[in-house]
Amino acid sequence: MKYETQKIALAYFAVAMALFAIQVSAGLLAGWVYVSPNTLSELLPFNIIRMLHSNSLVVWLITGFMGAAYFLIPEESEREIHSPTLAYLQLLILVVGTLGAVVTYVFDLFHGHWLLGMEGREFIEQPVWVKVGIVVAALIFLYNVTMTVLAGKKTAITNILLLGLWGLALLFLFSFYNPGNLSLDKQFWWYIVHLWVEGVWELIMASILAYLMLKLTGVDREVVEKWLYVIVALALFSGILGTGHHYYWIGTPGYWQWIGSIFSSLEVVPFFAMMAFAFVMVWKGRRDHPNKAALLWSLGCATLAFFGAGVWGFLHTLHGVNYYTHGTQITAAHGHLAFYGAYVSLNLAIFTYAMPILLNRDPYNQVLNMGSFWLMSGGVVFMTFALTFAGTVQTHLQRVLGENFMDVQDQLAIFYWMRFGAGIAVVLGALLFIYAVAVPRKEIIEPGAAETPAE
Repeated sequence: MKYETQKIALAYFAVAMALFAIQVSAGLLAGWVYVSPNTLSELLPFNIIRMLHSNSLVVWLITGFMGAAYFLIPEESEREIHSPTLAYLQLLILVVGTLGAVVTYVFDLFHGHWLLGMEGREFIEQPVWVKVGIVVAALIFLYNVTMTVLAGKKTAITNILLLGLWGLALLFLFSFYNPGNLSLDKQFWWYIVHLWVEGVWELIMASILAYLMLKLTGVDREVVEKWLYVIVALALFSGILGTGHHYYWIGTPGYWQWIGSIFSSLEVVPFFAMMAFAFVMVWKGRRDHPNKAALLWSLGCATLAFFGAGVWGFLHTLHGVNYYTHGTQITAAHGHLAFYGAYVSLNLAIFTYAMPILLNRDPYNQVLNMGSFWLMSGGVVFMTFALTFAGTVQTHLQRVLGENFMDVQDQLAIFYWMRFGAGIAVVLGALLFIYAVAVPRKEIIEPGAAETPAE
């Protein structure tokens, strides 16, 4: 570790992994409710379980992004973080807000209260006071990292990362705008949800992946930066107007069907470019880095993102197809593989690379770590196929033949059992990953052997 303030990232990674464990556990419980619908129906209704699953996903991913920023920015900028105190204060605000939101969801506190009660908008159900806390934490974070970068060396990686992080924070401000008109509400709601995951988050993903490729492969920075600028340009070109594929059926003008179909079809291109970038960097690389697990997660991230966000997104993005498939299990299949491939794997890649350095150890428990990759990835891929087949059957029976929703759900039971089995594999893989990076491997060190961590 070159800079003392890189240790800030360790606290963020720890919080992120704790929330990761909660997220996959809530997901497994939600999967069980699909096969046994009355489970905890009064104590913890399905809508609350799903809220915990989706909200903890978003929070732990963003916490991981912030930790990654605190880890790589000192190295890229060649200076310490502007204010470590502000960094820890920011994390404290995020943790308090998260706990406040969870308690509000589970116990349905202050129901209907404009400030203290939860709101009814998917993914942004947080009470207003929590949203204010998130904005305060985001402002502290942006001030801290921006001041660090401005005072130090500027690189393409830090420039793109800052652009993505600023965009993430600014777009969240739309969560405070809640118009009474449902079509208008959904139009601006997608400014957050879509322009996050298919816009500014892609910038964050590209910059962190570029940093990992730089460190793991030893490819020249100029080569990495050229790829990075191309990927970012493609992501913004396709992603911004690609928002239109959410506007098909919410009451917006018909021209969105064409705009959404054309530009969202192009969204597969940046993800293909990202996959090509990762493999070309490894192919061109001159460095045999000892942290093979971090390289596996990096390549897995690029590959699964291409299939989850790119291919599975393309499957139902054209308006003629989406007319039948929107809101079915095909959407769930795309969502699970896209989030896991693009962002979950990215965070786990940077955790795998950074934590041995932060804890001053050699890359350790790599076999367990790589085992967790195959267990989790296999589980998510199997789940994706199960949900894809479920969605295909659901689309035909419900949307084409017009059968009753609940009758169709009965026909999908076998697929829901398959999803639950895949969910068990994902949870076991997640726990194995946390153990692999958090617990040092006990081994006999030969006299005179090097004990310095590989960077």
